[in-house]
Amino acid sequence: MKRFPSIKKNSEFQKVYKTGRSYANRLLVMYVEKTGEPETRIGISVSKKVGNSVIRHHICRLIREIFRLNKHRIQTGLNIVIVARPAAKNSDYHQLEGAYLHLCGLHNIKKESK
Repeated sequence: MKRFPSIKKNSEFQKVYKTGRSYANRLLVMYVEKTGEPETRIGISVSKKVGNSVIRHHICRLIREIFRLNKHRIQTGLNIVIVARPAAKNSDYHQLEGAYLHLCGLHNIKKESK
């Protein structure tokens, strides 16, 4: 089983926060930094303001699955950090997926449809 392409280190998160561009909507904030690597990596941050550990982990799993299923729709060679807002606690998979794809469109990282 392949490893999930994620950002783990605090220094990598800080680099994306400082050098990347950010857009936000009601549920999520997305920071995107272009890299020269062949793979797109994702980092997910869910604050304690969102809820207890069960809720935070549930939101993290949903976002990871959204990224995995929509990886073919976005460009490669990016570092993406997604920060969940407190409103994400009351949303379901489809609302989070819509918010994620909306932010991908704002960042212009969606691949052109053929």
